[in-house]
Amino acid sequence: MRGGPSGLPGGPPHWQARHMRVALVVNPFATRVTEERVAEVRAELERVADLDVLLTERPGHATELVTRASRGGADAVVVFSGDGGFNEALNGLERDMPIGFLPGGGASVLSRALGLPRDPVAAASQVADALAAGRSRRISLGRVNGMRFSFAAGIGLPAEAVRRVDSLGRSGDGRRPGDLAFAWAIVRALAERRGRLEPQLEIEGYGRAAAAFVANGSPYTYAGPLPLPIARDAEFDRGLDLIAPVEVAPLALPSVAARVLSGHAHDRRFVREHDLDRIEIRCDVPLPLHADGEDLGDVEQALFEAERDAVSVLA
Repeated sequence: MRGGPSGLPGGPPHWQARHMRVALVVNPFATRVTEERVAEVRAELERVADLDVLLTERPGHATELVTRASRGGADAVVVFSGDGGFNEALNGLERDMPIGFLPGGGASVLSRALGLPRDPVAAASQVADALAAGRSRRISLGRVNGMRFSFAAGIGLPAEAVRRVDSLGRSGDGRRPGDLAFAWAIVRALAERRGRLEPQLEIEGYGRAAAAFVANGSPYTYAGPLPLPIARDAEFDRGLDLIAPVEVAPLALPSVAARVLSGHAHDRRFVREHDLDRIEIRCDVPLPLHADGEDLGDVEQALFEAERDAVSVLA
């Protein structure tokens, strides 16, 4: 922990020394965002700051709003959304300003992994207290092909699962399926392959693999209330972790799946690396890529890089 972006010891950091202007970016289509909760979140944050409430209207809009807030002199940004909105916000930051994440999605992996309550109003209370105290935590981020991600990315099977969830569409109120749908999508993808995964990509310096899970923190995701610590040793203040099953045969599928999902992929059937700055992958054929649960399309190459000590998080 340290005081703020300035890193100066003693006294309040520069962004807390006066009454703050905070941009609250809200995704009204996120699973757990309602008008009532927005009002309650707003009341918590207005205890300590002057608030500009900005509603997203379309995919990518949070990036634009956060960029505008960065250029417009806001002292901090708080995002009330799911992980997709969190990701967009991180990609919109143009300067080192504190950012907070309130869980508005079905999974909200990032905010939960940072230790915030699942209840967005309780999380807003903690973020408001952090703003008032000038308290923040520096974390690292990942980048894949130049795009930031906060907790997880992947190529092959994990990204295919994201795509399958997206194909289910949204409900009438615009909400996406929850994180249990992600776990079910992995099961369906494996079943369609009769439990077999063949090597289909090359990880530079590490060899062949069937898929790659890249983590910037732990857990990789959640299945309902249960964390899935696929890269158990990944930490937000270090580099990237890599878990890659080399090849999976049908008879070995239950064992391999259990080891991957529980974070115990230690034997020769896996490439497992910790605290990396760079992971370069070349695919035999175009494969799906995801970052923070967002489908980035099919790629033939993927460059994952660690962006150490990247942002100040209100926690």
